[in-house]
Amino acid sequence: MITVNADGKIMVRRCLVTLRPFRIFVLGIGFFTLCFLMTSLGGQFSAKRLGDSPFTVRTEVMGALESRGVLRRMSDMLEMLMKRMDILARLENSTDFHKGDEARFPLDRFQPAAGLMERIQAIAQNVSDIAIKVDQILRNSLLNGKGQWPWGSPCPKPPVPTMFLCPLQWMRARWTSDPCYAFFGVDGTECSFLIYLSEVEWFCPPLPWRNRTVAVPSPPPPPRPQAAFRRDLARLLELIGTGKESLSFMKKRIRHLGQQWLRAARRLEQRLAGRQRDQKHILVHIGFLTEESGDVFSPRVLKGGPLGEMVQWADILAALFMLGHSLRVTVSLKELQSHLGVPPGRGNCPLTSPLPFDLIYTDYHGLQQMKQHMGLSFKKYRCRVRVIDTFGTEPAYNHEEYATLRGYRTNWGYWNLQPTQFMTMFPHTPDNSFMGFVSEELNQTERQLIKANKVSSMAVVYGKEASIWKGKEKFLAILNKYMEIHGTVYYETQRPPEVPAFVKNHGLLPQHEFQQLLRKAKLFIGFGFPYEGPAPLEAIANGCVFLQARFNPPHSSLNHEFFRGKPTSREASVSSQHPYAEDFIGKPHVWTVDYNNSEEFEAAIKTIMRTQVDPYLPYEYTCEGMLERIHAYIQHQDFCTTSSLPPSPKTKSPAMQSPPSPLALSPNSTHLVWSPSAGRAPRAWPPLASLQAWLSEPQHTCTETCRRRGLVCEPTFFRFLNKEEVFLQLSIACDSTEYEMNHLYPAVAENVRECYLQKEPLLFSCAGHHAKYRRLCPCRDFRRGQVALCRDCL
Repeated sequence: MITVNADGKIMVRRCLVTLRPFRIFVLGIGFFTLCFLMTSLGGQFSAKRLGDSPFTVRTEVMGALESRGVLRRMSDMLEMLMKRMDILARLENSTDFHKGDEARFPLDRFQPAAGLMERIQAIAQNVSDIAIKVDQILRNSLLNGKGQWPWGSPCPKPPVPTMFLCPLQWMRARWTSDPCYAFFGVDGTECSFLIYLSEVEWFCPPLPWRNRTVAVPSPPPPPRPQAAFRRDLARLLELIGTGKESLSFMKKRIRHLGQQWLRAARRLEQRLAGRQRDQKHILVHIGFLTEESGDVFSPRVLKGGPLGEMVQWADILAALFMLGHSLRVTVSLKELQSHLGVPPGRGNCPLTSPLPFDLIYTDYHGLQQMKQHMGLSFKKYRCRVRVIDTFGTEPAYNHEEYATLRGYRTNWGYWNLQPTQFMTMFPHTPDNSFMGFVSEELNQTERQLIKANKVSSMAVVYGKEASIWKGKEKFLAILNKYMEIHGTVYYETQRPPEVPAFVKNHGLLPQHEFQQLLRKAKLFIGFGFPYEGPAPLEAIANGCVFLQARFNPPHSSLNHEFFRGKPTSREASVSSQHPYAEDFIGKPHVWTVDYNNSEEFEAAIKTIMRTQVDPYLPYEYTCEGMLERIHAYIQHQDFCTTSSLPPSPKTKSPAMQSPPSPLALSPNSTHLVWSPSAGRAPRAWPPLASLQAWLSEPQHTCTETCRRRGLVCEPTFFRFLNKEEVFLQLSIACDSTEYEMNHLYPAVAENVRECYLQKEPLLFSCAGHHAKYRRLCPCRDFRRGQVALCRDCL
């Protein structure tokens, strides 16, 4: 509810919106519906009298059947009416909306006809509750034998109430459109329609005349086998299969890093000290390698094409296998259908049996294929999916309705998954989970050898495609004054004209030869593209200094074609070619300069030549770091059991008191922490002891707000901050408090003392900012070298 201040400005503003003819008309519909329900349902739920005859019982059951259909229809109508009003109101108040700009949010946002919307929502909820009660009465009567269906033989023409409840007309028109219906026994008869709709898709009530055994409590499931760290990778190489250059590349990488994976697994096993770990059944479906998605990567593996995705997938497979889980690997649609249990046809029917996998790792291509072929089962099992997503998916792009209304819809987003189900290559988006990859670790002998053989005047250019070199003559000429330049540009017969003659081009090198080149070079230099690949980390791990361009302004989906169409804005975060190297590693290993300033560029080269650096690899990109991270995700991330938001605030009487807040002001009174005296903390991962709640400055994202304090934004904590009393604890007085769908909320507009809470949990987001709002940000600590995990997350 809205809390109105003394001068009444909020009330006046809303009255001007509420008292419109259309909304009065809608209110009349709601009132008429309520009156109709009261008159038509009176007596349906009266207690059964002792003298009722069997005929009376049967009549009541039939009345319940009819009422349930009517109630469901009315509930649906009211919900649809409420959604359409909400959409109209949003469109009505978005005239200053500009696509692709964070300023698209009107400065005077308010919820039109808030009281009316709540009343309609309450009516719809009451109708739904009544329908549920009718359904329970009906089911209990049928199961207890107190009521009978009004036809004698098993399959005559269905009664009117059943026809009203079931989409029989739809089945009559569509049952031949997909062979999967025939697979489940649909033959065109009313009986087969009823059986399918009640037992396969669950749209109809259970049929009493169908043979059903009496429900017997099932014995508890047997204990699951425990995952044991593996000692050999041979079985994994068999699972990956053959037939594609991309698969051959992945298997070579796994073999090359095999000993490092084995040593890392032994170290992690010792650290976990025999903790119980259930073995998971995991399907890994690499959708971008299927023929149906085009598989543009495999033909380019040997021609300088991008390898980052295959590097990451190879490492994911190795990590899952070494952790001891049961894997199935598919790179074809046919294999996917077989493993999932997809019935023959066009994908309109559910799976033939319960999903046999606890987890499914796939990409956007695989996600689309699963949705097309799993029918209704996709919605049921999508909580088990983990999407490998190189550049990330922000909540504003993930929520279908919100993305459509606010101009965030792209070809890749709008899946309505939990944002942390998306897993990125670098930890640039705290809203998503950081999956990562690994780089090769050096032993002490190799580190000493590299240090002794470094050539201080040798540079390697980051870029295997000739197009990357185009227009870079000025930088190369300056670099050539001080260093010998080497390239690895792919060509078939003739040297690419974009590569100057003074550059020693080795052509496309196998991975181990490229590593040897990096071990000799002093400098690894990028020209702005490709973004966020694995090569700079490999170069730094081999003792190179990485020199890259600073982007001013930062690149994003708002100003750069590469990011346009991706489900992420990355606003102000892509300030260089490799933001992770800039933010998490930095000098002396990483230098980020303005390439448009020749003097700064030249000075950086001179300084780098004089600087001594040792090989460096962040722990999170080692084999052990990746094993530790994936182990924690598998053990603790559960998207099939979700926590709901607290209800919208209601008017409270003075006698009612809220329970004490579990948050407490920090000793320096700058932020909130989880109070040690709060009693037993709710079950949460990461643990709530790591939570810190900070108020951002205007125009700052929560990601930036937490990072400035040496912390990480943790979106799973938003639900504990989404309360009005949290603002009060931070000395923010709210003249009004509203619940809305907005990826910037919870937030406060201090100039007008208006507080906003989040209405849709999927929109909790660390990304996004606005000059009007100070955002309420959930931050946490993190382990040294492992930003994805808090200090107590293991």
